[in-house]
This record gives sequence, structure tokens and C-alpha cells, in this order.
Amino acid sequence: MNITQLVAAGLFLAIAFIVDIRKQIIPNWLTAASFAAAIVYHAVLGGMEGITAALIGAAAGFFPLLLLHLAKGIGAGDVKLFAALGAWLGVWTVLQVLLYSILYAGAIGICLVIMNRTFGKRLVEGATAIFVPAVGWRKQQWLQWARSGKKFPFMLAVAPAAITVWSIIS
Repeated sequence: MNITQLVAAGLFLAIAFIVDIRKQIIPNWLTAASFAAAIVYHAVLGGMEGITAALIGAAAGFFPLLLLHLAKGIGAGDVKLFAALGAWLGVWTVLQVLLYSILYAGAIGICLVIMNRTFGKRLVEGATAIFVPAVGWRKQQWLQWARSGKKFPFMLAVAPAAITVWSIIS
């Protein structure tokens, strides 16, 4: 894997992170454009062998997440995101990002369970008063989401997972 692939995948994940946090959706135009760019990139560099490697990487990202989607654990955008990510990074790297994403999601889930208790709710409101304005979110929307018990955007787990994997392989 080279620096171009890491930069492209990093840019893709950064855009997906911002959109997912703000709108709680990963748009098809983003995943399709990233997937297409990865296929073209690998075709130029490696011909049919490059295309095959990209498609195998995409399948490695797509099918495990499809199972999670069918179990109602994640949204369809996350499935397509991992397919595009797999096309850029290849089988082993996308599977590592997936593993760490699941571990981080579990940790976030435990935190959410704790925060749904009375003390946790007070803690969330206090942290929100400090944190949310700093990143430009609307305080009331964030508090409403935090109190509702909704699922959290999976990108909150994917972003640190990608950083973890890239720090290990660098």
C-alpha cells in the first residue's frame, strides 16, 4: 500500500465522518465516487490484476458489514463505505479497520449504557455544554440525540479505528 492510497482513503473517511456526524447518513454519491476512483486507480497502476485486487478488497469490506446490516446493527451506508474502503486498501487492511471499528463501537456502546443512567445523563449534559460549541454542533440537537437512546453514527468508531490501523502499519 502506498501513500496515495492512504491519502485517498483518509480523505474519503474524513468526508464520510463529517457528513455522518451532521446528517447521520453516508451518501451514495460519496461511496460510489470513492469506489469508482479506487477501481480506476488500481486499473491504471495494475491493469486487470489491480482491478481484481480492488474488487476482492471491496468484497472483504462489503460482505461482513452486510451481515451486520441485515442484523440491523449498522446502516447501508456503512456497508458501502467499507466496500469502497476495501477497494482502496485491500483485504487485510480493511479487515483490520473493521475489527478495530467493532472494538471501538463496543467501547462507545458501553459508555452510552453508562451515560443513560442518571449520573451519566448529567455528565453528558455537562460535557455537551463544553464540547459541542467547540465543534460547531447545535447544542439542543446533540442533547436531544444523547437523551433519545438512538444508535450512534458508526463513523465515531471507524475514524479512530482507521487511525489505529494506519499508525500500526506505518
